[in-house]
Order: sequence, then structure tokens, then C-alpha cells
Amino acid sequence: MLVRTAISRGRSTRFKRCRAFTLIELLVALSVMALMALLSWRSIDGMARAQTTLSQRSDQLLTLQAGLAQFKFDLDAMAQTPRVTSLDWDGRVLRLTRLAPDAGDGLQVVAWTRRFDSDGQWLRWQSVPSREWGSWQQSWNQAALWAQNPSAESKKSETQIAPLLEWQIFYFRNNAWSNPLSSEGAAVPAAPGAPRTIPGGTASFSATAVVVVPDGIRLVLTLPPGQALAGKLIQDWVKPTLGGDRP
Repeated sequence: MLVRTAISRGRSTRFKRCRAFTLIELLVALSVMALMALLSWRSIDGMARAQTTLSQRSDQLLTLQAGLAQFKFDLDAMAQTPRVTSLDWDGRVLRLTRLAPDAGDGLQVVAWTRRFDSDGQWLRWQSVPSREWGSWQQSWNQAALWAQNPSAESKKSETQIAPLLEWQIFYFRNNAWSNPLSSEGAAVPAAPGAPRTIPGGTASFSATAVVVVPDGIRLVLTLPPGQALAGKLIQDWVKPTLGGDRP
């Protein structure tokens, strides 16, 4: 009897040691695993969202930098000649005549504006190169129409740069920054009957006034919150013949 009792106790002990998990223990384990999986998913989702946001901000910053660089390139390539209107700002659109990337193609009209019907986007428009005055004049007028009421065709030649709350242009004239719309130093009379022709072109016309290109141009952009950059951004351009980085 003693031997059988000892054997029974031994089997009972082994049975207790080898018993399986209870249902409650299994549910607890599953709950812990589910919680860990949820926390892991949230962490991964947060990392993915952060990476997406970082990529978007990076793209916005690169696009804005490219736009500012292009603005400077356009001004550097401006055709500062009495033959055509080099620069014009009417408070809404900045139009300028620049040399085409391929100098043999003549001149190109470029326009910059902030359009209200496109969420305040800062936009750039460019024409096809011109070698005849009539073609240049058409592009010059088209740039003004594009800024006010663009057609579907003219929109094909525009590029969106960045959303803006507002933008301003100032000219550096007579050793001071001033409103470009002021008449002081804006234009001077041309020689009576002076012919003006586009480089490489054949047409000519008589000039009545020549727009004076300022020594410097200040671009002030007000960027909305929520972008890669926010607040006011100022970029100064100096006429290449003056040298230096700032007026």
C-alpha cells in the first residue's frame, strides 16, 4: 500500500507539473500579444507618416529654392536694352524680357504672379523665343492676360512654385528702396525716332520712352503656415553690372 501510495503521489505531481494553460491564462497571453501588435503598428504608422511629411516638406523646400533660383536667373538674363521693354511691374504681375537660353533664338518674355484663383500659388510663365518685334509684342501682351484671366492654352506654359499669402516687389533706385509704381526714375525719354530691333530680328519701330532697369530688385514673399518654411522670405537681386550680393 505504501508503495502504491508513493507511486500515485508521484504521478499526481508529474500531472500537475505537465498540465496545460488554463483558458484565462491563454486569453491574457493573447491580449498582451494583441496590445504589443497594436503598439507596434502605431509606431510603424507614425514613422511612415513622419517620413511622408518629411518627404513632402523636402519637396516643398526644393521647389521653393528652385523657384527663387529661377527668379534670379531670369533677372540675370534680362535684356537691358532700349530696343524692347525690359521690365514692368503693375502691382499684380512682373513681366520681363530676357535672352532665350539659346542666344540665337532671340528674346523670351517671362512673367511672375500670384494668382488668387489657384490658392494663392506663386506662378511663373514663359513664352516661346521671339526674333521679331511683332512676336515679342504679342508675347508681352499675352503675359499680362495670363496673369489676369489665363486661358487653358496659356496655363500649359506656367509652373507652380509655392503657395503664398502675399508677395511684394521693391526697386532700389537713387540709393533707396522704393515702390516700383512710383514715377520717379521709372522711365526716360528715348531719342526721337530711335529705331529698336530685337537682336537677330528684322522688324523695327520708333521708341517713345525707355524703362530704366533699377539697380536692385527686392522680392518679399509671405509663406503660409504649415509649409516647409513659413513667414516672410526676402531675396535681393543686384544688377550684374554693379556687382556684389546686395544693394
